[in-house]
Amino acid sequence: MKILVIEDEKKMALFIKRGLEEERYIVETAFDGQTGLEMALHNQYDAIVLDVMLPKRNGLAVLSAMRAAGNVTPVLMLTARGNTEDRVAGLDLGADDYMPKPFHFEELAARLRSIMRRSSPEKSTKMQCMDLILDTVAHVAFRWGKEIELTTKEYALLEYLMRNKNRIISRSMITQHVWKHNFDPESNIIDVYIKRIRSKIERPGSARILQSIRGVGYRMRETEPTDADTEDDNESFD
Repeated sequence: MKILVIEDEKKMALFIKRGLEEERYIVETAFDGQTGLEMALHNQYDAIVLDVMLPKRNGLAVLSAMRAAGNVTPVLMLTARGNTEDRVAGLDLGADDYMPKPFHFEELAARLRSIMRRSSPEKSTKMQCMDLILDTVAHVAFRWGKEIELTTKEYALLEYLMRNKNRIISRSMITQHVWKHNFDPESNIIDVYIKRIRSKIERPGSARILQSIRGVGYRMRETEPTDADTEDDNESFD
């Protein structure tokens, strides 16, 4: 999952960024409202943490411009404690939730999980594809009754694919959701990570879950693929 933090207090922004990265999210930051708005409109995020008091363009103006442009990304607004007027204005403009400063990081993370669940067809905290289970709170995967160890990036990629199971996901879509916007499109890093994930969630003789679709991208599917669907059924698991 990819999150944008728009916060002009750099110490606060980096505190949120570090905490969310420890929770295995991909995080980008903007330190003023204008930059944050441009990033929100030109990149795909699963949620946005948006401060109200920002230079160049305040958070309420950023939110208003986003919603006017048809951007429905879930937004958690940060407001000054006791500033009821800002909270009401933010909710009326389309904010999904708000938090007064100061706050406990654990609550911020829980509220982000909540607004992302509300915006997703997958409401449960656990996702399943065949016998592969992903716990989106603990950020761990299980198959064959065992926990599968994943790096932060592997988890982010697997979660994105599972949230879109049975859909073909292109490399450009993966780039937008899992990697930073300055990712080199000519790099083979996505293929490298797909191979790493496949080596962890699949075994020789086990059901093929993660498919490579010729010339298009990848798909998590709950039924066995046909030869026409894939190019990698005979790929080794080394």
